[in-house]
Amino acid sequence: MSHSAVSQQIRQLETWLGGKLFERHSGGVRLTAAGHDLLRASQPAFDMLEQRCVALRARTASADIVVGAPASLLSNWIIPRLEHFERAHPQIQVRLQTATDIALLERRVVDVLIVAQDHALAGIDAMRLFPEAIGPVCMPDVAQRVATPADVLDLPLLQTSSRPEAWEQWARSCGLAPAQVRPKRQFDQLNHMLDAAAVGLGVAIAPEMLVQGDLRAGRLVAPLGFKETGGWFSLYFRADAGAAVGDLSQWLKTAAGSAAI
Repeated sequence: MSHSAVSQQIRQLETWLGGKLFERHSGGVRLTAAGHDLLRASQPAFDMLEQRCVALRARTASADIVVGAPASLLSNWIIPRLEHFERAHPQIQVRLQTATDIALLERRVVDVLIVAQDHALAGIDAMRLFPEAIGPVCMPDVAQRVATPADVLDLPLLQTSSRPEAWEQWARSCGLAPAQVRPKRQFDQLNHMLDAAAVGLGVAIAPEMLVQGDLRAGRLVAPLGFKETGGWFSLYFRADAGAAVGDLSQWLKTAAGSAAI
């Protein structure tokens, strides 16, 4: 669900209850007393439901591997490569799930999790796939106006709500003051931001590995290249995972080192 859809659901729930569940302030949100009360009541029910669903899945004779990752990574990196894996491993069926929480891997809701965050947990193995590098991307006509990093800051800037600090991070890596970054237009999803950049609404800031298809197609260009952030996209899986998860992990590692889809 998008951030706006979640916000709408919260507003409807608060209206139905006749009271506020969250206190909203400049630094974010926090639960009210009613919110804490509802959390304490609902958490055991959700835990029981999840445990039952996991148990039911375990009873089914299935060789499926559930891969969890952010929606943008699923759409722009994993899905374009999935057919190649399934051709090479026809006995393994891969199911995809939008996920970023390492707890889902610990609770066996997903078998593999790919995220940009670092985790070090007992019983969970990690495999680095590729370093995170970000940079400005835009339609070719807009790129003609960009010769230096400072030129980008004179154009409308686009970002995703999941990475609100990306432009400031990139500016610092280019020797620019973050204070020079002007207000930005924000999108809930990476693909919506890239669509906006492709029709000339501005310059988007995006991870290199997630825009390769658009760059190859010429829909977008990266006039200044990309800057590494110091972070990595890593693949996590349980230490007791079976051979099928091992095969998928090694294949993804090889795919991450190849420029081809």
